[in-house]
Amino acid sequence: MNKDIIEGNWEQLKGSAQKKWGKLTNDSFDEIEGSRKKLAGKIQEAYGKSKDEAEKEISEWEKTNAA
Repeated sequence: MNKDIIEGNWEQLKGSAQKKWGKLTNDSFDEIEGSRKKLAGKIQEAYGKSKDEAEKEISEWEKTNAA
């Protein structure tokens, strides 16, 4: 899944992301607006992860949510 797919399908993918990263609020997901970079930043803040760890989690999540 690439950046454009995440942005284009954000409303559909948001529910799956909320299940995966439950510490993030609805407001956080509204701010993310499908941006992979913003999602990584919010994961870093909420879970205390490094940028690389957040990116790895997003990549794994993308694989399980690929259309």
